[in-house]
Amino acid sequence: MAKYWHVILIGMQNTLSYRVNFLFRALFSLVPLMGTIYLWRRIYEDKGEDGEVAGYTLAAMTSYYLLVTVVDALTAVNEDDWQIAADIKDGNISQFLLKPIDYLSYRFCLFLSGRLIYMMVAIVPVGLFIWSLRSYFVVPSDAATFGWFVLSMVMTALLQFLMSYTMALLAFWVLEVSTFIFIVFAFEYIAGGHLFPLNILPPLVQRVLELTPFPYQLFFPVSIYLGQTTGDALTRGLVIQAFWTVGFYGIARFAWSRGIKKYSAVGG
Repeated sequence: MAKYWHVILIGMQNTLSYRVNFLFRALFSLVPLMGTIYLWRRIYEDKGEDGEVAGYTLAAMTSYYLLVTVVDALTAVNEDDWQIAADIKDGNISQFLLKPIDYLSYRFCLFLSGRLIYMMVAIVPVGLFIWSLRSYFVVPSDAATFGWFVLSMVMTALLQFLMSYTMALLAFWVLEVSTFIFIVFAFEYIAGGHLFPLNILPPLVQRVLELTPFPYQLFFPVSIYLGQTTGDALTRGLVIQAFWTVGFYGIARFAWSRGIKKYSAVGG
């Protein structure tokens, strides 16, 4: 474990070299968020103070997008997939084949270090933004709800990383993986709940999406926090989320074992 802790420390040091980039990324990520919130405010203007859209009050809808920002900051993959693909194409993974270190664990440590630094840099601007909208922010109904939210968010981070890792391993077979990454990102952005809450969709579409991994990359933990997913739905959702997390771990291991057999690097 000491070597992986060392990787986390080195990753944090390297990431701190780009702390200004992280700060600007955090600041500019608030621009579309502000636009979205003001758009929904305009929609609610004609519905009165207690008006609802698909069961959401203005406070609940605003809380949803604020939580999306928080969960995304804590769990989103930041260029890890591109770096993994580059390691494969450039032959940099050869060094990991000669050292007692697991490449998946190594990349996960770098993912953790990146999220820690981003969280530390973004906490001030994002925190101030949430504070300015605190009157619209909904708190969890009880401690148990917050606990299930944290558990789901941890699995969300694992699922985000493992899906990106698996997609990047396609570099063993194809020269350019960007098309595949962008396709998955597009599905995740829409079917994951970035654009709008998924429970405003027709029930049939919701049931189909619940069987895919995308809602569990963002929407599911947010819905737990807001108290929209409880009881049997909560249990079922956590089981499905765990299934996809373990499943992608298995797929990632399988893809690595098959890909490394056809991997070759030329030169020193």
